[in-house]
Amino acid sequence: MLNNLILVLNCGSSSIKFSILNPNTEKKYLSGLVECLFLKKTYIKWEYLGVKYKKCVGSNISHEYALNFIFKEVLSKIENIYNNIIGIGHRVVHGGEKIKESILVNHEVIDLIKQAILFAPLHNPANLIGIKIVINQFPHLSKKNVAVFDTSFYQKMPKTSFLYAIPYIFYKKHHIRRYGAHGISHNYVSHVASVMLNKDFDSLNIITCHLGNGASISAIRNGVCVDTSMGLTPLEGLVMGTRSGDIDPSVIFFMYKKLGINIDKINHILTQESGLLGLSGVSSDFRYLEKNYLSNKQVKLSVDIFCYRLSKYISSYMCLMDKKLDSLVFTGGIGENVPLIRDITLSKLSIMGFKINIKKNILIKNGKSGLITIKNSIPVLVIPTNEELLIAKETIKIIS
Repeated sequence: MLNNLILVLNCGSSSIKFSILNPNTEKKYLSGLVECLFLKKTYIKWEYLGVKYKKCVGSNISHEYALNFIFKEVLSKIENIYNNIIGIGHRVVHGGEKIKESILVNHEVIDLIKQAILFAPLHNPANLIGIKIVINQFPHLSKKNVAVFDTSFYQKMPKTSFLYAIPYIFYKKHHIRRYGAHGISHNYVSHVASVMLNKDFDSLNIITCHLGNGASISAIRNGVCVDTSMGLTPLEGLVMGTRSGDIDPSVIFFMYKKLGINIDKINHILTQESGLLGLSGVSSDFRYLEKNYLSNKQVKLSVDIFCYRLSKYISSYMCLMDKKLDSLVFTGGIGENVPLIRDITLSKLSIMGFKINIKKNILIKNGKSGLITIKNSIPVLVIPTNEELLIAKETIKIIS
């Protein structure tokens, strides 16, 4: 029977993911993606009961237009599914200091998400657009919308991990601290890893690497996240698609005082023009970078820096473990599908006890999961993330 269906919505800065699934049976009935918002051609791809569709929606398309298209041209035409939706789960990147866990959406929650826009300026506004439009489209489910936050996974981090070495008053009065991001993904793959390793989650010691256009790494000790690479905003940490990750803060002062670049432009450079795009000078798309790794020196340099930064974080997080590291996990679009990245990164960590199985590493991609190391190595797992499933499970738990 078609019951207990949850609509999951993930509105990103330039894309929208949507799906309908039963979190109890884990069966997915519909999944889709709108990509390239605000560009010359915006595409929507969706799959319903095994049949795939693709359509060009238009040019310079906004979130509002794309969401209305999804509801009118996709969801409303599958009435047997559409009419059995009992709740809606929204991925929200940042909950700020006050929101600690997944929560029913109301006016107070919406205000708190607005207050956290400063911490996630590329994501929270899009998340709010999704919430607003869905409530209008599903007025009978207006009290069945649940916000699931990336930052919730990091609420038990110790102060030694989340505080910055600036005057303490900035934390007490203005809540400036490390919040983290990608928590939904790190949460999901860490639970899957505990099953794959046949180890109780409460005693699990792993490092999870979510590598995509945004990239982050988390240290999980005895089932609790004790550190993560993203900070006050998703700009800190690893090298990313268009984000710089860690830099000396004085770079900003130099740009402003010596080069005369205004603050808004500096923000744009660090979030939209840096990372792999800035280093390579051509692209942030790893499909292109992988293909041209050996033929383009600048592309090779950008990829090598990406892996160098990642290997430094992995090695530093190993000292946070309780007794020993049970596993290292790769996930996200790059982590799941680019064997080159896993190979280069692990080669830098051989002194720590990582020994890759070259054949397995090459074969595990495109939705496959498994072990990519040899027998006497610290286990390294590739696990496809499934944020939608975790959001759906959180949603049905709360509305029930």
